Parts: sequence; structure tokens; C-alpha cells
Amino acid sequence: MALRGSLRASRALLRSPGPPARGLCSRPPAFGFLFDVDGVLVRGSQPVPAARRAFQRLADSGGRLRVPVVFLTNAGNCLRSAKARELSHAVGLQVSPEQVVLSHSPLQLFSQFHQRYMLVAGQGPVEENAYNLGFKHVVTIEALRKAYPLLDMVDLSRRPKQLPPPTTGFPTIEGVILFGEPVRWETSLQLITDVLLSNGNPGAELQEVPYPHLPILACNMDLLWMAEAKMPRFGHGTFLLCLESIYKKVTGRELKYEALIGKPSPVTYRYAQLLIQQQAEKQGCKAPIQRLYAVGDNPMSDVYGANLYNNYLKSARHSQAQAGLKRSPQAASAQAEVSLELRSDCSSSVESCESILVCTGVYRHSVPEGTEAQTGERVFHGHRDFCFEPSLLQPSHIVQDVDDAVQLAFEKENWS
Repeated sequence: MALRGSLRASRALLRSPGPPARGLCSRPPAFGFLFDVDGVLVRGSQPVPAARRAFQRLADSGGRLRVPVVFLTNAGNCLRSAKARELSHAVGLQVSPEQVVLSHSPLQLFSQFHQRYMLVAGQGPVEENAYNLGFKHVVTIEALRKAYPLLDMVDLSRRPKQLPPPTTGFPTIEGVILFGEPVRWETSLQLITDVLLSNGNPGAELQEVPYPHLPILACNMDLLWMAEAKMPRFGHGTFLLCLESIYKKVTGRELKYEALIGKPSPVTYRYAQLLIQQQAEKQGCKAPIQRLYAVGDNPMSDVYGANLYNNYLKSARHSQAQAGLKRSPQAASAQAEVSLELRSDCSSSVESCESILVCTGVYRHSVPEGTEAQTGERVFHGHRDFCFEPSLLQPSHIVQDVDDAVQLAFEKENWS
């Protein structure tokens, strides 16, 4: 499977933290923060007012973070450097690209696909992102459409007026990367389906449907996300739902994923944890990081993901791999494989990952009395490959905004 060995690779990839910045930790924290972005720190292009207050608490007088922080977002239509600049403006502090985990960031670990010809779908700098992640042969939806103009037929204005000559020399597609929701859904849905049905040769006549189909790596499963509009907007999870439904309707078979990356995938949280530990070393903090606080606005991606990862951490800590595998809901086989690696890895110092839900984004209910959460989530918005387990949608705490989340964590840690 595609995830085999990826966690071991991540440890080697992040082993060299660089020289420590001395003097930043008068009392080394034993905890770190995983901050969601949309709905927590920003709403569309507008910063959430509480974001700067929160980071004033997190920084020292010189504007340097006193606690390790990773920005864990399911956004993926930009470069890490661009997202870091956006976050620097939102929180009022310098954010480095190394602190940003985009939905596709863990694909850097999937070296077994880096030499294949991969079709990439999404928007923004998808080609540059793919190359930055280590992929060597990248084919965009637009390049495929130009090579095979007869495939894109929904928009009447884009249909060729004359029969084009046959395409020659175009490479056979060997896999698909779904970075995020595209602009023209009908074009991407059609061409991706063509590639899967033709085993990577969409110009060929369909003889029989190959199954299993080509490997698919999908990033960002969010059904909805929160921008400036009053109601949530469709996310990449909605696009995946369309693709899965079309493939099932056409072939009678289930679309399978080699890997699902981004929250709530455990491999994404593992990757973020390694970055947290790397930051702690850079800050000169010798105390091990034992607790993570995951702050988000979406019960399905942020809360579910943090709670699922917390279950894995507990199982690994108590060396109950088989018993834990039966108790915890699992995703597709690739995700189950991640869970087994996590459960067998007892070398990590991190013991827990607590979820804190804020009310400035997708989840907008009033804060109830006390901090125990009852989100009232009745409709499962998660991806079909993740089982519906209501307890995983219940955050450890509900607070009004990200500033309250930071204060809560400080109080729990007796740290100021």
C-alpha cells in the first residue's frame, strides 16, 4: 500500500532541526498547538479579531513564539510560502513555511509515486506544488484537455469546431492526485473518469473497465468550509462525493483511494506532530512534547481528526494494537495501515491530542455552560471511508474563539 513506510520516512525527513535558538524557553512547555486556519484564524481573506490576541499570548516580548505551533489546514490551492505570508498578516507574527501543513504536505513522504506520470487536479499552483513535493512527471487537467479536445464536451463553447488530428506521444497516466476542488468541475470529473476507465490512455477505445483502477491520492476531505458567506461553502469533499458517485454509477464498482490525506487522516496529524517536535528543538526546549491541543471550527475534520489521533496515541502508548484496532473506527485499508504503524510506534513522547472547538467558523452554536461539548452533530459530513462514530465528533472543549482556546490550554498546563 502507498502508506507503508511513510511514517518511518517522515522521521528521517525531519530529523535535522538545525541549530537551536537559545534563550526562548525560560520554562520549556510540554505541549504544542495545532491551529486550523479557515474559521479559526481567518474568514476568507479577513482575519478573525481574536487571532492576534491569541498570538500575543503565545509570543514573548521579541515576537518569538514561546510554544511550538503548527498551522494545520485542509487548504491546498497555494504554496506553503504564500500561506505563511497570509498567516503572518493574520496573527501579527512572522510565520515560516515550515510551520504550515497544507492538505497535501504529507505527500512528500509518498516517494513510491514520485517517478510516475501523475495527473493532478485542483486549482492554484498544482504543478509547482507537485514538483515541490517530489513528483517528477506531472500532467495537468488542462494539458490533458488540450491533448484530447474531444473529451471535454459539456461546455458548448469549448467544443472543437473541427475534428482535431489524432494525439501522438502523450504519456500514459500512472496515477491521479486530487489536490483540491477544481474550477470547472464537469471537465475534471469527465477527464479523471476517462483516465480511470482507460487505465491512463483516455484516447483509446474502451474495451473493458480495468479494476482495480489506477492509484488515487486525495487531499482534503472537507465537505464544507467557512468563508465570508453566512453559510458554509462546498469543499473538496463534495467534489470527491461527485467523483465517487459517477464512477459507481458508470462501472458498478467502488472508487478506491490509495490514500486520503488532510484532516481527519491520522497520517496528517502524525506529520504535524513531527513538525511540532522539530520546532521545540529549534527553540532550544529540551523537555519532550507530551500534549497537543488541536484548535478547529469543523467538528468533522478538526474534532474527529484530533480525537481519532488521540485514540491512536493512547493505543500506541498502552501497546494494545489489536484490541485498539477493533475498538476504533477505521478508514480504508490504507488508513488502517497507518493506524497499525502509529500503534506500534511507542517511541513518541506525545501522550494525547485534545480537541478544542471554536464558534467562529463552521460550528457557530452558542457556548454551553461549562466546557464539556455537545455539538449536536446528527448528519455525518465525513468521507465515506471514515466510519461514523458520534463520540469522535464530541470535542474535549468548546470555547468562543481561538484566544479563549489558548487561555484554556495555558490554564490546563498551569503555564503563562
